[in-house]
Amino acid sequence: MTEYGNEIMAAGRWTNEKNGQIREFNEIGKSLKKISKPVYIVDINGKTCCSSHGTAVISTLPGKLKDNEYPLYAFAPALPLKSLGDNGFKKRHNLKYPYIAGAMANGISSVKMVKAMAENGMLGFFGAGGLALEKVESAVVRLKNDLGSLPFGFNLIHSPGTPGLEMAIVNLYLKHGIKLVSAAAFMSMTPALVYYRLKGIHVDSRGEIKTPNQIIAKVSRIELAKKFFSPAPAKIVSALVQQNLISEKEAQLSQYIPMAQDLTAEADSGGHTDNRPALALLPTMLLLKDQLNEKYKYQHHLCAGLAGGIATPESAAAGFNMGAAYILTGSINQSCIESGTSNHVKKLLAQAEQADVAMAPSADMFEIGAKVQVLKRGTLFPVKAEKLYRAYSTAVSFESIEENIKKEIEEKILKAEFEEKWQEIKAFFRKKNIKEIQRAENDPKHKMALVFRSYLGLSSKWPLTDEKDRRMDFQIWCGPAMGAFNQWVKGTFLEKAENRKVAEIGLNLLIGASICTRASWLRNQGINLPWDKTGYSPVEQKYMQEL
Repeated sequence: MTEYGNEIMAAGRWTNEKNGQIREFNEIGKSLKKISKPVYIVDINGKTCCSSHGTAVISTLPGKLKDNEYPLYAFAPALPLKSLGDNGFKKRHNLKYPYIAGAMANGISSVKMVKAMAENGMLGFFGAGGLALEKVESAVVRLKNDLGSLPFGFNLIHSPGTPGLEMAIVNLYLKHGIKLVSAAAFMSMTPALVYYRLKGIHVDSRGEIKTPNQIIAKVSRIELAKKFFSPAPAKIVSALVQQNLISEKEAQLSQYIPMAQDLTAEADSGGHTDNRPALALLPTMLLLKDQLNEKYKYQHHLCAGLAGGIATPESAAAGFNMGAAYILTGSINQSCIESGTSNHVKKLLAQAEQADVAMAPSADMFEIGAKVQVLKRGTLFPVKAEKLYRAYSTAVSFESIEENIKKEIEEKILKAEFEEKWQEIKAFFRKKNIKEIQRAENDPKHKMALVFRSYLGLSSKWPLTDEKDRRMDFQIWCGPAMGAFNQWVKGTFLEKAENRKVAEIGLNLLIGASICTRASWLRNQGINLPWDKTGYSPVEQKYMQEL
């Protein structure tokens, strides 16, 4: 076989039963897109062809060919979407497809987004972070009423500064029977998180441990992954028993289950990120998973998925081929019609390129210099936020900052005098946490931090309602995946934000991943595929072939 640069030996023989369709090799793309059917690369009278029909016999010594038999050079089996990912993970969460739309705070991952995912056999997490309890509860009630037994979950974000809020959210989820949460930004196990995981744990009539409340953790550090894949810390478990929050039996059973059965390895992404490369991060998490499965002998195996940079068929396929149980997307969903952000922001995101992102100081961990990845196209937020952090880190009080910098901060960033903003913040903390006011009045540097943090916090709210006089201050969480996605869909119906539907994008990425994987199987058998014939462009859901 020498056509198209292929110089390989036959791998067996192929029979064209029932006279199935045979295509010329340059039409290989059409065969690859029929993901529910196999692909055979065969030699028909000296010409390289492909087919999705017939019967193949794999053999290094194919022997003498009979009538209607031809040399087989390569074979790619069917790879329907239901075959992607880990079957145990999909069964555990009642999913048809191994795809998650991750939680984006402030309700950007909206009720509409979560519903769309559930109704299409995938999983979505409501973005509860940053929302008042009553708004979270409203979303809980709506999703429970609308979705019933379909899969969905809610975000549970670590709140080191307000542990009471974390426990209040957990109590709300337990009250309403929310059985699945996405644990994000945790730096250690907390009483609220452990309480959620262990409440209701029991042994059924067959002797199997049942855990009503599931956690899918999102981490980028191996030491945190180990904590989630391990049983709950005994010290926290003991404290929960003493507080009568869990029973002695629940405490005993806690040591036979992991804190999280499933864990998402979060690579370079929007928002809080360690900018970890996916190619290094996921294999590390997969190895840890196997080690702790062996160590603890859990009844159900641990799973690791991948997030960060998932935006094209190739990146989705790479995740699955490395061993990811599922893939999770974030940045690209923010530009969809179901997203809770404004249309102006969606249009900015739809125009972004990979280099249009930057790291900027975060509101929740401002004092320690923690950063978030944001969009820099169409906004000056990264520049302004960095200016605030530099001023904070080099001054003991706002008054000690150089006059020209103070003036710029008040006029161009705060858009008010510093003391005026402080009075607004005092009014806020009188209702939320009076201790913050007392500390700030005794520590001018902390007072400065609270004022600067208020700008950072509000900058993530303004994009949701499109505060037009604050467009240059919009904090839009975004990773480089957004630019990669925009490049992939350029010239297609998904180029415009108003055409982007979250579930339709997910299905297109999964179909593309299947096609890329099948093409890779053929290449690994020595087939030199024409690159311009094997790509996949997104199609509308109504035109998708059998999945």
